Amino acid sequence: MTDTTAVLGYAWPLVVSPGEAVRFHLSSATLDSAEATLLRVRCADPDPDGPGLRFDTPGTPLDGRVPLRHQPLRPGSCGLVADAPALWRGGSFSVGLFLWPTAPQAGPQGIVARWRDDTGQGWRLGLDAEGCLEFILGDGASPWRVTAPRPLLEREWVFIGAAYDADKGELRVFQESLDPQSGRNTTAGAVAPGPRAFVPPADVALVFAALALETGAAPLTTAHYDGKIDRPRLCAGALPLSRLRALAESLAPSVGDPDLIGAWDFSRGISTELIHDLSANRLDGWLRQNPARAMTGANWDGSTQQWTETPHLYGAIHFHSDDLHDAGWDVDLEFRIPADWRSGFYALRLRARPDSDDPVESFVAFFIRAPMGQARSKLAFVASTATFLAYANSALRLDQVHAESMLEGLIALSRDDVYLQEHRELGLSTYDTHSDGSGWCYSSAKRPVLNMRPRGASFNYGNDTHIIDWLEQIGQDHDIITDDDIDRHGAQLLGAYRCVVTGSHPEYFSRAMLDAFDAYQRNGGRHVYLGGNGFYWRIAWHPTMPHAMEIRRGMLGLRTWEGEAGENSLSYSGEPSGLWRANGRPPQRLVGVGFDAQVFTRSYPYRWLEGARDKRLGWMVEGLDLDAPLGDFGLRGGGAAGLEVDRVDATLGSAPDMVWVATADRLDYGGVPTLEELRTLHRGAMGDQNARVRADIAFTPTARGGAVFSTGSIAWACALSHNDYDNSVARLTGNVIRRFLDERPFDGF
Repeated sequence: MTDTTAVLGYAWPLVVSPGEAVRFHLSSATLDSAEATLLRVRCADPDPDGPGLRFDTPGTPLDGRVPLRHQPLRPGSCGLVADAPALWRGGSFSVGLFLWPTAPQAGPQGIVARWRDDTGQGWRLGLDAEGCLEFILGDGASPWRVTAPRPLLEREWVFIGAAYDADKGELRVFQESLDPQSGRNTTAGAVAPGPRAFVPPADVALVFAALALETGAAPLTTAHYDGKIDRPRLCAGALPLSRLRALAESLAPSVGDPDLIGAWDFSRGISTELIHDLSANRLDGWLRQNPARAMTGANWDGSTQQWTETPHLYGAIHFHSDDLHDAGWDVDLEFRIPADWRSGFYALRLRARPDSDDPVESFVAFFIRAPMGQARSKLAFVASTATFLAYANSALRLDQVHAESMLEGLIALSRDDVYLQEHRELGLSTYDTHSDGSGWCYSSAKRPVLNMRPRGASFNYGNDTHIIDWLEQIGQDHDIITDDDIDRHGAQLLGAYRCVVTGSHPEYFSRAMLDAFDAYQRNGGRHVYLGGNGFYWRIAWHPTMPHAMEIRRGMLGLRTWEGEAGENSLSYSGEPSGLWRANGRPPQRLVGVGFDAQVFTRSYPYRWLEGARDKRLGWMVEGLDLDAPLGDFGLRGGGAAGLEVDRVDATLGSAPDMVWVATADRLDYGGVPTLEELRTLHRGAMGDQNARVRADIAFTPTARGGAVFSTGSIAWACALSHNDYDNSVARLTGNVIRRFLDERPFDGF
């Protein structure tokens, strides 16, 4: 079996233009070198029943033997404040904050500290292995320690504090429940002897949610905390609990307050990586590994669901011990893209041990876009990078207890699946949950992504390359553009093309992306949507960090986790997240069809409807037998309608002059409707008894001679190559694209 994980890597930037440089960050724990080849990807799916892996090899100076070394991954988010004179003072001090732990008994965890864990110097407030609050002072020898007598409860807000009293030679720790009901009241405190004098170590950062392992402003960290931190305060003097809590509760503490050393307000700069100190010392800091922001604080009262309305109620950051935004690997290879190279899906292939029983073949994917403002074709294919990132390193099949029931079969694990199970430090997808049970709401391309590359999972990236393979097969010239570029540049990027194709599963869309497609279609653009479950979730791209996206999953839609109450707004943009349908823009309004069901048991053919015989659409069905099934074949389940499917629905916005061309409405018991389709629970909801569970093909004329053609099925793309590309799915798709590239208006519409 081919080893796909002996070499891992990522390309940065993920998307480049001709003339720009792409850098490859590589790592191997077992190999010291590999044979590298830069490839243009035509088909990334190794399925022997399909075209198989197909690449073009342009030939580059990178090609050849390259050295490798092991580069570790260091997950775990934290906040860092560089050492400053205000932190050097000796003598008594206090620290307090609101805490919401999510894995209090997962092991020792740092909450706030100026501590070097490798030398045992400094001070730290954190949790011990039993989930009890502990406060420690250390000088490199035997530490002074005080531990609270009661462990903290999981997912319960508590105010915590600690004080060092130099005059008394005493350490104090205390916790006060915010909801002191029976069973929830963990209020407690403890006192222990401490030193009469203590001087903090020099050049040690103040760290939130972890412990430093070295000196410097950006140290390696350990003992990462899982949970929320809200309104931390660092004060001079051994303050009593009441005074410390009053300072933490104050949303605008006096800058001149002599007790305050630092007063951090995490409700400021929510869309950034910065944390802000309100004290006169201005001990501002930054966040590592992108912990979750726009999270409800201890003072959230349910009066709002939108953090932009009342930011002060969203002053918490949720840190995770497994957060990974940036692998931080050094660069191993760099290549400047020649100005005359075609846009496309590209990858660096790395091979080793070719003659062994366990050969290595690994890939690092990236994309070359068409030059901005310089369209080289009339047709563009949109790479769905938002969707690729949403699914990046998904462990859903392994972690979801009902996966085999949903898929109606036994799960066969690939090498990638096994590796991901053992190496969660890669960071998971937005379908997965963190080790503390909370959902992953962010995803970044600055890390190895196992299922966004050739030989990866047979979904999304691999399926989309079947469309590219077919375009290459028929000799249809095309550009590749990406959806994150559409987010930044809008309809002007789409407007350079007569026709734009979206692929098998463009599920994740920002408002700017949706606006761009809407404007493009209103201005005569022609859109071919060759997929299912598209335009479904509302996301945001980070305003300053490229190729980082965010999704919040609320209480509606086909979801694998739910966020906490009040946390469905995007921290990157301040907009509500969730389904586009719930945000007033169901997919039917854009492309005529919208997600209605999953069908993983098998895939099905379509049957032609009367709309296919509309004389105005004669060009569409030319050469096709309207009395025969459409797409009773395909690599995904044996049909063209399957996996996830979309339907026409006038009540959700399908246009009055839309033409309903074909349907697959006999999806049997395996056709399971999406949750938003089930207003009530009853027998007969599945596809064998529910006419609303179906895949539909639709043609919708739009303004100024534009049009949209939609197939309503993820499986469609993987039927194009059947019978050496000579089949009804390929013929229908070809008829549509050729006509959409023809500038003539559509007769009769």
